[in-house]
Amino acid sequence: MRVLIVGGNSTLAQALIPMLSAFAEVITAGRSGCDVALDLNGDIDAGRMPRDIDVLVNAAASFGTGDAASICQTEQTNVLGALKLCQLCTTLSIGHMVQISSIFAHLPPQSPFYSAYSLSKRHAEELTRLYSERSGLALAIIRPSQFYGTGPACRKHQPFLYTIIDKVANHENVTIYGSHDARRNFIHLDDVARLIASAIRLKITGSHDCAQLQPVRFSEIIAAAAKAFCSSSQMVFLPGQPDIADNVCPADDTLFRLLGQYPAISMEQGMAKEAAYRKCMQ
Repeated sequence: MRVLIVGGNSTLAQALIPMLSAFAEVITAGRSGCDVALDLNGDIDAGRMPRDIDVLVNAAASFGTGDAASICQTEQTNVLGALKLCQLCTTLSIGHMVQISSIFAHLPPQSPFYSAYSLSKRHAEELTRLYSERSGLALAIIRPSQFYGTGPACRKHQPFLYTIIDKVANHENVTIYGSHDARRNFIHLDDVARLIASAIRLKITGSHDCAQLQPVRFSEIIAAAAKAFCSSSQMVFLPGQPDIADNVCPADDTLFRLLGQYPAISMEQGMAKEAAYRKCMQ
């Protein structure tokens, strides 16, 4: 099997590559530092793409901010870029495409976490699904929830979580705005990569969530980190501030049942991995 990963320098792609390499030849594509140069914001020259690809994985994403130019850029990359990759699959006779979406694609407009990114991910799902139905391209859409990993790779997109870890590692208390112990569906990067690799190997199709089935509260994250770092840190509420809202999704284990495997790394185990990593780096 030959797998082309677009967005080959992304955090998820870098975790996915060794998982896929166990059973496939992996080729990366991206704007820089990849095997093949490819920019989703420009024209894709199919003549410069590798041949005999069995699966194309779209792990590229633009996260945007809030201004008009950023929103345009996010739609250009996440939506039109995904459509270009669908067309590339047809041109190169690639039989299976895996579109990496986000659990945020489910967010309604009234959610405080709704953004150009979440909206673009939903647009990309709808457009790639339409293309699949019209063309016969086998398509899998996989929506990871917020993921964290070992080391600094995920810090950019999960700054609040890593601030918590930093404070606990330094034996500082963690202050939480408001008085609500908010919940999240954090899943470990290694679990996400393993599950996506299995979906590729088994040629799964359809739209599927990939999230921890049991959300964790901030207090549970802090407790897991305190245990891993042998820290006395505790959570301290700031009741004079607005509460932090929950950001959770309904439990859906459809993908895991299809794969015959579930997320395996608990928050306690994830924090233990991070503590061990930091100890080795000292």
